[in-house]
Amino acid sequence: MRAALWLAFAALGLSLAPSARAATTLKLVEVITSPERTETLKTIIKTFEDANPDVRVEVTSLPWGPSFEKFATMVAAGDTPDVVEMPDLWLALYANNGALESLEPYLKTWEYTRELNQRTLQLARVIRNTAYMLPYGFYLRALYYNKKMFAAAGVSAPPKTLDEFVAVSKKISSLPGRYGYCLRGGSGGVNSWLMFGALGSGSDAFFNADGTSTFTDAGWVKGFNALAEIYKSGLAPKDSVNWGYNDVVAGFYSGTCAMIDNDPDALIAIGERMKPDDFGVAPWIKGPSGKSFPTIGYTGWSMFANSKHKELAWKLIATLDGVAGNQTWNRRIGVLPIYTAAAKDPLYTDPRFKGWFDELSDPDVVPMLMPTDLRAWALFGGSIVPRTSQSLLLGQITALEMAQQWASVMTKARQSQK
Repeated sequence: MRAALWLAFAALGLSLAPSARAATTLKLVEVITSPERTETLKTIIKTFEDANPDVRVEVTSLPWGPSFEKFATMVAAGDTPDVVEMPDLWLALYANNGALESLEPYLKTWEYTRELNQRTLQLARVIRNTAYMLPYGFYLRALYYNKKMFAAAGVSAPPKTLDEFVAVSKKISSLPGRYGYCLRGGSGGVNSWLMFGALGSGSDAFFNADGTSTFTDAGWVKGFNALAEIYKSGLAPKDSVNWGYNDVVAGFYSGTCAMIDNDPDALIAIGERMKPDDFGVAPWIKGPSGKSFPTIGYTGWSMFANSKHKELAWKLIATLDGVAGNQTWNRRIGVLPIYTAAAKDPLYTDPRFKGWFDELSDPDVVPMLMPTDLRAWALFGGSIVPRTSQSLLLGQITALEMAQQWASVMTKARQSQK
């Protein structure tokens, strides 16, 4: 009888042998999405899957613009990943509500921990001095400028001060169909507003000793108003009031605007569409105080605390952020390095990176860390800033009124966490 059953199953192409072990599925969500980034991410993930043949990584890619709301909806519905690409803007929100796993136990024994630069570990531990995220690189703002458009307007060098920036913008905007500055009035515009505000203030201090916000100080308001006037004076495209990352980058490489403030990752799209001699990257401009305050941001990989596969999730993070994986990522993405030795990589000796390294070596350039430790920061930067700053640009409120709204939110956020 048993022999007959075996023959019958064999005839049907079936087997009575034990079934192959089902693959473990890890869920990963990326939130700063582009075709190039997703392709690079999957290339690194393949090395992880090849080394762990019983594990499959399922990638969900969210477009950056609505990613905060979309990811929050996923989490609220219980659809949490094992690993998530965690922007600095969101870190406090998820780390402070217990959603993220501490990476400290893993970092203690990881072979590459000692090779991380000091800034990497500092920013990994901004919440309660605990690493709830391992950065994969840094986003330091600098000034991209179009050399051809500068020459056409009779401008010989990139501006070094706020006054020069406005003067150059006026000269460029006198060219038919051209604008001086690509304003990011929509999603992700918080960096530019803070950079201009700090120029006016001469300081990147967001709070007084008692936890009250400095945003209503005359200097911050003056800086906010300076950026608003650039738009209102027609030195930026009218529709840039709604522009996000992809819009400002496209506005630059298409020749619509001659200048943008952006991070090294913008080199990907710009470098593919512009000749190296047609654009340059210079240090961010300085204000009346003689100081410059380009924002320095960071993004990395976090593990959700409710992951059922934490050891595997760490192995995935370690693959993504290990020396080989991180080098592959940075070569394609263009962020500044997390490893001490990586500064000598030929990638960073490219003349296009000179502007960022000039910033880092200038004692009058103060890389501005945003208060990402605040629980309210994700909502503030992702929702409140775009909405209120658009009202300012459209003349519906004044710079002081916007600053008062911001200060109210920030003061409450800081004092509630003291």
